[in-house]
Amino acid sequence: MSTAVEAREPQQDRSRATRARLLESAITCLADLGWSASTVAVVAEHAGVSRGAAQHHFPTREALFMAALEHVTRQRGEEMRRELGERRSEMDTRAIVDLVFDLFSGTFFRAALMLWVAAASEPQLRDQVVPLEARIGREIHRVVVDLLGVDEHVPGVRETVQATLDLARGLGLANLLTDDSHRRTRIAQQWAEVLDATLR
Repeated sequence: MSTAVEAREPQQDRSRATRARLLESAITCLADLGWSASTVAVVAEHAGVSRGAAQHHFPTREALFMAALEHVTRQRGEEMRRELGERRSEMDTRAIVDLVFDLFSGTFFRAALMLWVAAASEPQLRDQVVPLEARIGREIHRVVVDLLGVDEHVPGVRETVQATLDLARGLGLANLLTDDSHRRTRIAQQWAEVLDATLR
């Protein structure tokens, strides 16, 4: 292997690591600080990289946050599929409902919500967020269909899966300001029974 190739590989590794730190930091900053306060400089500082390095990877703030949401969505989908592969034999409908409900909680959900709110009043941002959210929505829908092991060609299945996602999103909103876990647990149990009755 030539010296030039050897030098390039560690540099590419460092570049990938820098990009990954920026994406993770973007989600954390957006969730904790909101859209207005989450500038490229703030995210770069949180990630421990220079602003120049951040702008090398992401020329605009919008590009950074769009990439961050896509990155985390892809990660979450892979984690859910991996968990399904490892635990398929022991996963009942309730466990699947809990996994889906967990998608709409925590740092990632708060970050996405901050971006949605900002996009509602900033047309330029909305033009980027709407198609991204459509792609993310389709990906999450596919993951949930896989988790449940259902056929969307059967009448009513697609709508039932979407209702599960809409319910999870609503519960996530209810949990933003106060701990709603007790009510959430009861609803998860009831919804698992509804899914079993409807889809099985």
